[in-house]
Amino acid sequence: MSEMSDRYVNALEELDRHVHAIGDDQWALPTPCTDWDVRALIDHLVYETLWVPDLVQGKTLEEVGDSYDGERLGEDPVGAWEKAASAAIDAMGIEGATEGMVHTSGGEVPSDEYIGQMLVDAVIHGWDLAQSIGVDHHVDTHTASDLLVWFGPQAEAMQRYGAMAAPVEVPGDADDLTRLIALSGRTP
Repeated sequence: MSEMSDRYVNALEELDRHVHAIGDDQWALPTPCTDWDVRALIDHLVYETLWVPDLVQGKTLEEVGDSYDGERLGEDPVGAWEKAASAAIDAMGIEGATEGMVHTSGGEVPSDEYIGQMLVDAVIHGWDLAQSIGVDHHVDTHTASDLLVWFGPQAEAMQRYGAMAAPVEVPGDADDLTRLIALSGRTP
């Protein structure tokens, strides 16, 4: 495994802790990602995570097709998350999975770059979920720092195209996770 895939696995494990902490009465709570409540956020995370094994093993978007469209959570959203996360974690351990190229909607990228994109998604949406259900969100300082540097240029492009809100101001002494969350247009 690469360092990036190790960090992604850690982020999935943190997310897993949050998903298992969701109370029966919390699935409809709003999230800092204003388009989604908790259930919709988990559905998004399951959807994105389901793609990981296929893509790191070299499948194209066309080969995966609509395999993951439709109802993903059913009556057992926690179980759907567990299945998706487990498959993604297992995929990180497949020989060569972190060394090749991955087909994405933006073209072919190195596996570690794709895994980095998934890591950002897991860290930021993990924070969203933690805020919604009232639990602490833990990200090691090196990961937060590296993601802040890596995600900065991408965040600016996403903001220009309306895919993300404008960054939020934070105090100059804010830690890197707080700055990353603010960069994503959320109020830490």
